[in-house]
Amino acid sequence: MSNNQETPEERREKMRQEELKRNPAGSVHGGGLADLVGRMSWKGTLILIVALLLGFIIYSVFFR
Repeated sequence: MSNNQETPEERREKMRQEELKRNPAGSVHGGGLADLVGRMSWKGTLILIVALLLGFIIYSVFFR
């Protein structure tokens, strides 16, 4: 695929991968929720949200 036909998301991912190759320790301090969700598909994000909600509900039931 040529650069003209790449989507912005593909270009960002390509630049991120190149940065990780040049500086693998640079990602140790960076990151966060946006990077986590950005790496996952929408299904993975949905599963994460559901797991967090279930964990909160179970915590609320047993520890309050």
